[in-house]
Amino acid sequence: MQRLLAAIAGLVLAISLAACGGDPEARVTAKGPLVLAAASLQDGLNEAATEWERQGHPRPTLSFAGTSELARQVIAGAPADLFISADEKWMDDLSAKGMIRPETRTVLLGNGLVLIAPVGSTLALEPKRDFPLAEALGSGRLAMADPETVPAGRYGKEALENLRVWPAVSKRIAVAENVRLALALVARKEAPLGIVYETDARAEPKVRIVARFPEDSHKPIVYPIAVLKASTNVETVQFRAFLLSDAGQAIFGKFGFQSLPGK
Repeated sequence: MQRLLAAIAGLVLAISLAACGGDPEARVTAKGPLVLAAASLQDGLNEAATEWERQGHPRPTLSFAGTSELARQVIAGAPADLFISADEKWMDDLSAKGMIRPETRTVLLGNGLVLIAPVGSTLALEPKRDFPLAEALGSGRLAMADPETVPAGRYGKEALENLRVWPAVSKRIAVAENVRLALALVARKEAPLGIVYETDARAEPKVRIVARFPEDSHKPIVYPIAVLKASTNVETVQFRAFLLSDAGQAIFGKFGFQSLPGK
């Protein structure tokens, strides 16, 4: 009887190992990829990770910050698997340094740029050439992500330059490390106006959208995605594919992100 039980136990173990690809530690050590993502993706990417986990995969570890900060982490050797930038420039920088797998690089999403105010504000402005932004600020400052390094700030500066109002407000910027911190400054009424992505504004009930910037006032806002060259996590490519799939794009669409042609 003992031999029979041992044989049955061995058979069960063999079947289990086959299901794990022959690795007895697979179910124990399997973990999701480490994803470095632009701060503006926080809500949508968290929901996508939850859905991925619901489908039976290990949950990805998500780290959010300004794209510039994340890119510097990658350059410094951070052991990450997937990088999602808020613009092409930082992805170009990593590509030039040979730090991504070029065949995995593509555009994940698009976004819009908006001018926001605290929810109780009645201010009305239309972003067009020479519009009175400086006057609308009164004695306050314009909240923006860092216009020199962070994509949201660069898009904002570009729009204001093209609309010929940057010189009037350039000395009156409340500089934030990332777009979510710029959003928080307006939500807390520490700044009367701010420039953020449309998806960020939609996620914060304490602000309202005053106006949308014309699309031709700045470069298209896109989020490129790529697997990092140092990645060894077997789930990385699959999770990337899920984010690009119709199901993944539908999740981001709920938060106002734009699916680009071909997605």
